Amino acid sequence: MDRLTSRQLYDAVGERMQLRWVAGLRGEGRAIEPGDKKSRRPSQIGYLNIIYPNKVQIIGTEELAYLDSLDSRQRWETIEKIMAYRSIALIVTKDQAIPGDLRDAAEESQTPLWISPKRGHELLTYLQYHLARGLARQVTLHGVLMEVNSIGVLITGESGTGKSELALELITRGHRLVADDAPEFTLIAPDVIDGTCPEMLRDLLEVRGLGVLNVREMFGHTAVKPSKYLRLIVHLQPMAQSGADDEMKRLYGDVGYREVLDVPIPQIVIPVASGRNIAVLAEAAVRSHMLKSKGLDPAQTFVDRQAHQLRRLPPW
Repeated sequence: MDRLTSRQLYDAVGERMQLRWVAGLRGEGRAIEPGDKKSRRPSQIGYLNIIYPNKVQIIGTEELAYLDSLDSRQRWETIEKIMAYRSIALIVTKDQAIPGDLRDAAEESQTPLWISPKRGHELLTYLQYHLARGLARQVTLHGVLMEVNSIGVLITGESGTGKSELALELITRGHRLVADDAPEFTLIAPDVIDGTCPEMLRDLLEVRGLGVLNVREMFGHTAVKPSKYLRLIVHLQPMAQSGADDEMKRLYGDVGYREVLDVPIPQIVIPVASGRNIAVLAEAAVRSHMLKSKGLDPAQTFVDRQAHQLRRLPPW
């Protein structure tokens, strides 16, 4: 998501955080824009800060006590400064009484002012996660996202290589569909990419000759999954283009990496040809990847055995 408005944030977390909108309703369109994340000291949420203001300012007991400690002129200047920063929301914690001048200033400046019975650290922890997730980098890729043997696998390939047919066979073998055609990926941590399905495509799989199938209705609720972390890409490629006769590929497989949101994701290329059981090959590719992630590499084991055998041979 490129921007997040006050209204969107309130609707998303208001019930969970028991928020009430007490002033500044006309400011519901205020948003965190992409440029806000590039400022010198980016901070989306935090306790009241009038030097490097947060986009969501939390006002707790200490902050209200600080305002009460100022004389009338300093207090009004400070409140004016707070409103001038155009935060997308001010949140008063623990259902504390909201000073009249703070409420009036919020209404006049159209600054959303919310109140919650929650403590400051609860609001900070939850909203920090929600804001980071809501403003995280996203990308939509062409392919079918599946859960195969408990890991997220994106099946890619040119049109007509059999991505949907492979997904359908994997579903019949007990694996689960996340998204067909246009899965959405979000960078939720420096090396963690979460894949989800657009609302319009949820539970649906399009197979040539059969049309659009509802996987949930056909195979049951356990055949679909709402999201899955992306751990592997299986790329289907016609045999003529795969270079499958390359000696090193025959030994180690056609394995590489593809960058998704600047994160390198392991990719395995499976040559597609008439008569090959691609579902079995895909399952084997996933199992092989899982073994390699645990430090078990059959190809390297074979190479080591061969080298050991050569060392045992007598010299010519």
